[in-house]
Amino acid sequence: MSPTARLALIIVLALASITAVTLAFRYDHEIREALVTAQGKKWKKSDDYKFYTSVRKFGDYPQILALGIVGLLIAWKMRSREWTRILVAALIASTLAGMLANASRLTTGRTRPRESPKIEQGFYGPWHNGKLLIGDPRYNSFPSGHTATAFGFAGVVLFASPWIGIAALVPAALIAWASVVIGAHHPSDVTVSIILSLVVAFFVWRWVRAKGDLTWLLLVRKAKQIRNARKKAAGK
Repeated sequence: MSPTARLALIIVLALASITAVTLAFRYDHEIREALVTAQGKKWKKSDDYKFYTSVRKFGDYPQILALGIVGLLIAWKMRSREWTRILVAALIASTLAGMLANASRLTTGRTRPRESPKIEQGFYGPWHNGKLLIGDPRYNSFPSGHTATAFGFAGVVLFASPWIGIAALVPAALIAWASVVIGAHHPSDVTVSIILSLVVAFFVWRWVRAKGDLTWLLLVRKAKQIRNARKKAAGK
């Protein structure tokens, strides 16, 4: 791709991202109201609620980590260096995207949609009315951590193997939608997380691919072994 074409693509993607985020913020309230109306008063006792709650749990980092480890074992068994690289990159991207999302939402102090009308919706920051909001789950809405970890993982697969990546985006999108449906997040929360995670995934995969293979990981492990051996020798 020529530099001009690359620049044009970046501009288009940036404009598309800005548009998506703007629309998400614009219709946050309307989408939430429509969902609450459709769900009714017995929503939390319904099978649909149980389904979406269960789906969202697959965006938890331990589940993503377990998925990656199982994938790595399969790739190792099949002696696939390519998929070993992809899955290592996916785990790195998922970790970084999740860390960025969680660090951000500790400071934004945005209320979760399900807290209405008990708490007025808004961004309250880390401190409000003499109370520290960091660590209070009611104010951890923006951006979505579950969405970040899911799309960080799926994003690498998408960039490395587009056809398989499209399939990987389906469960990631379902996790994001589940977060909105159960009232854990606003549409704008998951939209920002998706964009953030895909950017992280792109650069992580680009970095891992540039390494060529996983010898750099082996070198890190070897360096640790040498360091530990020196410590033991020094202790004698």
